[in-house]
Amino acid sequence: MSTEPTALSETILVETAPEPLADTGSAAASSRLMAQAGGAEQAPLRTLARRRPLVVAPDTTLRETLYQISQGQEDAAVITDAASGLPLGLISLRELLHVISFEGGGLEDPVAAHMIGAPLTIAADAPTHRAKVLMAKRGARHLLLTEGDGRLFGLVDQADLLGLRAGGAETLIAAISAARDLKAMILAADQVRRRGAELFHAGMGIEALCQWQSGLDDLIAMRVIELMEDEFDLPAIPWCWLVFGSAGRLEQTFATDQDNGLIFVPPEPAATDALRAAFLPFARAVNQALHKCGFEHCRGNIMAGNPSWCLSADEWQRRFGDWLAEPDPKALLHGTIFFDFRPLYGTFEPADQLRAWLIGAARTQGRFLHNLAEQALAITPPLGFAGRFSFDRNRDFPHTIDLKLQGARLFTDVARVWALQYGIWATNTAERLRAAGACQERSDADLVAEVEAFHLIQRFRIQQQLRTADPDGVNRVDPNDLNQLHRLMLKEAFKQVKRMQSRLRQQRGL
Repeated sequence: MSTEPTALSETILVETAPEPLADTGSAAASSRLMAQAGGAEQAPLRTLARRRPLVVAPDTTLRETLYQISQGQEDAAVITDAASGLPLGLISLRELLHVISFEGGGLEDPVAAHMIGAPLTIAADAPTHRAKVLMAKRGARHLLLTEGDGRLFGLVDQADLLGLRAGGAETLIAAISAARDLKAMILAADQVRRRGAELFHAGMGIEALCQWQSGLDDLIAMRVIELMEDEFDLPAIPWCWLVFGSAGRLEQTFATDQDNGLIFVPPEPAATDALRAAFLPFARAVNQALHKCGFEHCRGNIMAGNPSWCLSADEWQRRFGDWLAEPDPKALLHGTIFFDFRPLYGTFEPADQLRAWLIGAARTQGRFLHNLAEQALAITPPLGFAGRFSFDRNRDFPHTIDLKLQGARLFTDVARVWALQYGIWATNTAERLRAAGACQERSDADLVAEVEAFHLIQRFRIQQQLRTADPDGVNRVDPNDLNQLHRLMLKEAFKQVKRMQSRLRQQRGL
């Protein structure tokens, strides 16, 4: 069998990598990850800040501010406190011209008199996807990046975050933001799915489409949570809504259910049970509202309304710690999707701290990684003798392949093992594969082939989901329904994952 990578359905234009918050295993790999991080959905925002923004003092005149913006070919200026370096406000070129032309602003006025105070800010190490959703939600054109102590790091604008507003999403974002009740949210969610189907049929790349879909699904879920939050008197403590599985990986397609949880920080351990009881009615209301918006209830009840997944920060850490220390195969099989968690709504710090702890702890647990690798290798690609397709014994869908269980999952499982092994922050499968490949010092051609193979299977899955209304058949494809070229491409995709599994097997001695 040839080991040369095979080009498949899509070309990856930008090599990307995840958030470099953990040691990647070598200085060379770390440097390479940083160099590649520019376009990744979960790359840190600081990688997008290409240059230092224009900074002016509060008493700078409008004339001088306009001159500096013109000379530097900037579109905005940040007003900071000279002593502390903390950002005080922001003024864009558009706002500056409006003030002078229509609001009677004098050229000698101090810029502080006309700036936007308390501008939208986010931590410089926050992931790019989080910023996209925040800017779309707030309708902001600029976003200030700050360090942990609040000092200004940089500035990003919509041009730096291209993607979420592509494909006519602005109208959909406006509809989601304007929704005042669940009925309006149901209509908005349906419009998003319809528009996503149109983009798919128009040929939008799978990675871009999944990011587009995930971004809008995030906005839908956030707005639903906001609406439900208004109906409950929630405890005044830090809490955050978490998403797992495909939502956590930013890989949602058109047939997706809920996988979510809630993390909260009690003022003292003794208050944990009472606080959980206070959050559960709210969480169940959100689960029910999301179900009505088309996000089906999780069949395994992995939802925030289940007391097992509405936990304090300490309880979540203990739960993950138990999986790491005593990796029972059955428990591990049930719990893998939790390792793909990311925060969606609320106070992000508890979730980010949990992720930072997890990526530091998991890589030291050899037995856990061994068992996780065994699980990832338990299912093999559906290729039999002489490279022919093989089929399971499903009576309802004979002569079909489950492209979720026997396709996409094979990639996500291997990528998850490598992410935890190398301390990779990202949860997205493609970004995990790119980052792991960099740690392994593998060629870009090999990485492109693996990512293309994964996205090709996702494309076939989406195509099937748009064809059938049967929830049990949305991921099942009969190869005979594909043309000869597509059958060859699907076989090559399975061969790619075979090579990935072989590499993992050799690496873990399995």
